[in-house]
Amino acid sequence: MNAPSVDIDSIVIGAGVVGLAVARALAQSGREVFVLEAEARAGEGISSRNSGVIHAGLYYAQGSLKARLCVRGRHLLYDFCAKRGVTHRRTGKLVVATDWLESEALHVVLQRAEANGVDGLRLIDANEVRRIEPSLHGVAAIESTASGIVDVAEYVMALIGELEQAGGRVACETRVTAVRCEAGAFDVALAGGDRVRCRRLINAAGLTSTQVARTIDELAEHHIPRQFYASGHYYRLRGKSPFSRLIYPMPQAAGLGVHLGMDSAGQVHFGPDVRWIDAPNYQFDDSQHVAFADSIRRWWPSLRDDQLEPDFVGVRPKLVGPGQSSGDFVIQDVTTHGISNLINLFGIESPGLTSSLAIGEEVAARLTRA
Repeated sequence: MNAPSVDIDSIVIGAGVVGLAVARALAQSGREVFVLEAEARAGEGISSRNSGVIHAGLYYAQGSLKARLCVRGRHLLYDFCAKRGVTHRRTGKLVVATDWLESEALHVVLQRAEANGVDGLRLIDANEVRRIEPSLHGVAAIESTASGIVDVAEYVMALIGELEQAGGRVACETRVTAVRCEAGAFDVALAGGDRVRCRRLINAAGLTSTQVARTIDELAEHHIPRQFYASGHYYRLRGKSPFSRLIYPMPQAAGLGVHLGMDSAGQVHFGPDVRWIDAPNYQFDDSQHVAFADSIRRWWPSLRDDQLEPDFVGVRPKLVGPGQSSGDFVIQDVTTHGISNLINLFGIESPGLTSSLAIGEEVAARLTRA
């Protein structure tokens, strides 16, 4: 049987860091790749509205995709940034317990992290907490020396550079409206009336991944998970920070809690909180300013309300709703939905940035096996 007539070998829908990392992996394996992005620029969605943290892999359930891909992805990301000259820094991180009940839970986090193969960890007591971060209130903490930060905009551009060097292309302002599955190929309809045919299709559309999935004619509805949206507000710190590391509270059910992060220029910001919304919305709502500050004062008691200035809002695509524990990444392939050469990526939230290059490897490997 002859191979189907196609315009391009592989199409990746979505030019965030995950979509670009997937496209890069496919292009470097010798495939011709187009990345289709609905926004005006690559990296405009989830990728540009987060903490920019390189996670070590402390929190995730043993054996989960998040655990495996975060640890692998962190090594790949540090190597990538060093080779490509992307601004990054191993800042280190403290996960702090503010009372004895949290201190007990801290041991569970440490055991999980060690089971996940995370290195560079140590448990420190209150005296050591005060010695290394005098302004921090805590009865104990986990120090993670492998945690750090990355300039996300530079990372996006470096991914595009490697993709284009391998022959791939990114087309922005190009929205997918429908996908028809044909014998051994996909016919992809674009807004404006154009169509393109490909042999392999990867849905890495982030916040719109479930919407894109519903445009695929042969994909059964029961394979498309319900998606929830969690809005996260970030505030920047007015003035100089007393902290030299990333500071995280104990993780919460829906996220890692309001933490202290920093960008490559040294500007400190706090976030995100979790506010459930019906649809992505980036309007800043300052009504929870005091409650936001109070959550920080649990571990930085001297913070004043007027030291926090509204910064930005991010939105995370979650596969679990209010009151539920955080879920895992979902990477669907033919073994799940029965459609050869189709990959759907759902629920790629934190640690998606850290995991991005490992997700690229994973997708490329699954398509090779298909």
